[in-house]
Amino acid sequence: QIKPEMHQSVVELGTEICQSIVDARAHVIELRSRLAELAAGSGLKIASVGTHPFSHWRDQLITQGERYREIVKDMQQLARANLIFGLHVHVGIPDRDVAIHVMNQARYFLPHIYALSVNSPFWVGQDTGLKGYRLKVFERFPRTGIPDAFESLSEYEDYCKLLVKTGCVDNAKKIWWDIRLHPFFDTLEVRVCDAQSRVDDTLAIAALIQAVIAKLHKLQWQNMSFRIYRRRLIDENRWRASRYGIDGKLIDFGKETEVQTRSLLNELLEFVSTEVNELGTQNEMAHIERIMREGTGADRQLAVWEHAQDMKAVVDHIVAETYEGLNMSHRAAMAG
Repeated sequence: QIKPEMHQSVVELGTEICQSIVDARAHVIELRSRLAELAAGSGLKIASVGTHPFSHWRDQLITQGERYREIVKDMQQLARANLIFGLHVHVGIPDRDVAIHVMNQARYFLPHIYALSVNSPFWVGQDTGLKGYRLKVFERFPRTGIPDAFESLSEYEDYCKLLVKTGCVDNAKKIWWDIRLHPFFDTLEVRVCDAQSRVDDTLAIAALIQAVIAKLHKLQWQNMSFRIYRRRLIDENRWRASRYGIDGKLIDFGKETEVQTRSLLNELLEFVSTEVNELGTQNEMAHIERIMREGTGADRQLAVWEHAQDMKAVVDHIVAETYEGLNMSHRAAMAG
């Protein structure tokens, strides 16, 4: 699906249900290619990234429609300033009782995954000093960040019902946590990641998320589980991932010590290696290793900035990466 978003300059792409990462790759390439063709018809190009390096939210037009008017009326400047772009990955779990326990355990791994995905170092023309600034913008919204752990599905559902009953939300889709049990689909939705410029990065991160959820789901069915950590502790790693990406350290809470993020990511790849083999996503994990060697999207943006000292050059770089591997006509390739 190609859908409008609240800002007229933003488009949401959503795949159909995919049976494999190979299937997902085909969908992503087809959607991006189709959008690029549509943009070319107006002399435009597309770009996928966590934040635009210099475009200011004040200059953006709001899409017409009752839904968007209500959001702006409710959230005011928080909504108007929310010019950010994320990668959301759904992993199907039909049994919602099991899914809530998998969600509890998966929270620990969100900073690790986010560190790989950071792709938003700039905001309104400034180097923020953070590899992932997008989450800092989104944190202004209510009901964001790492969720608390829930003892049961009924506890989670009671929480959602209370929010609706008291007028906080009209439905649970307005719970915008980094991971959530989707209110309408039988999926866990991981929402923490920045939008990726390269298709290969997008699919690699999606495959890692799939493998983590598959591993935790398997443990749950074996009456085993990964340790559940408090949100306040996970938030410490979330901040570090946002600030440093893969170049910093995360806390190993089991050992109560700081560990290089790349080292913990290697441990994560080992943790899910059996599931990766079962899912057939070895190539995607090899690409995760490439990101760990060569840097994240944020690292590549910063390298362009350091070399050129020109935000437009950074945007050109993002656009070029967005078009890598697409099925482009000559018109779409030459637009912009």
